[in-house]
Amino acid sequence: MDKTLSKTLPNFRPKKTPAKKTVKEIIYHVVGIVLSLIFLFPIIYMIATSTKSESAYASSLGSVNMFLPDFANLGTMLDNYKNVLVNYDIWKYALNSFLYAIIVIVLNVIINGLAGYVMAKLVFPGKKLLSFLIIFLIVVPVETSIIPLYSIVKVMLGLKQQMSVIGVILPASISIFNIFLFTQFFEGIPKEYEEAARIDGANTMGVFMKVIMPLSKPIIATVAVFCFIGVWNDYLWPSMILPSADEGAWPLLPIQTALISIQSIEGITTGEIMASLIITSIPIFIIYVVAQKYIVQGFGTAGLKM
Repeated sequence: MDKTLSKTLPNFRPKKTPAKKTVKEIIYHVVGIVLSLIFLFPIIYMIATSTKSESAYASSLGSVNMFLPDFANLGTMLDNYKNVLVNYDIWKYALNSFLYAIIVIVLNVIINGLAGYVMAKLVFPGKKLLSFLIIFLIVVPVETSIIPLYSIVKVMLGLKQQMSVIGVILPASISIFNIFLFTQFFEGIPKEYEEAARIDGANTMGVFMKVIMPLSKPIIATVAVFCFIGVWNDYLWPSMILPSADEGAWPLLPIQTALISIQSIEGITTGEIMASLIITSIPIFIIYVVAQKYIVQGFGTAGLKM
């Protein structure tokens, strides 16, 4: 572009980038690359170790080979993954977590979405007080409610054995933080859309389902990712509420409880532990990469009125 203008306009001189600015950009990129590598080292180490037998892992300690896969034994690089998936039945626990996550995501979007719509678009007595309580409850640690919640699920509802699954799903289906996100996002949707829908005869629920929700894909994706990560990484509450599986029965526990159990098995190798960690990390990585655009857009829009 600059060369073309230089030929057509003799007095035109391309704008030169100041040397000081160029140096700053180089330093910025170099520092960024170095920091990225530092954060990636544990992941690289985990992937490399998952391909090694215990003897190969021991011989690589203290050298650069710690961060390199076991290329000398290509035929056995995936043995640790096979052992974890087949011998320890980790796929069953992973399937449990997937099912729990799907149910929790659907309930979160419906319940918290409705609550956010009410807070954002409807006028009712005590709305300001309720808004204050929502913001206040966001900073309250979840751990403070575990004992009362356990009493409600076990004593009042009497959920035992297979019914304990309900005790895992219902508490995770309501999130103060997600209500807050939905509220902030819905407040940014122009009222004209609702007014047009009401002119066409839609009631409040119709406006929510046919107008608000289709316009809220970014925040729905954001909430869905957060819910999935929360359910997938949850260990304390499911281990308290769910029973251990009898021999030969299908386990009800999620993936994280299986991960902790696997690490305590006598004779398990370091490579198998690393392989199990990678297996549990892959779904979160994939979901975040796929929904990254919507997450950024959802936070950006929801943050406009924060």
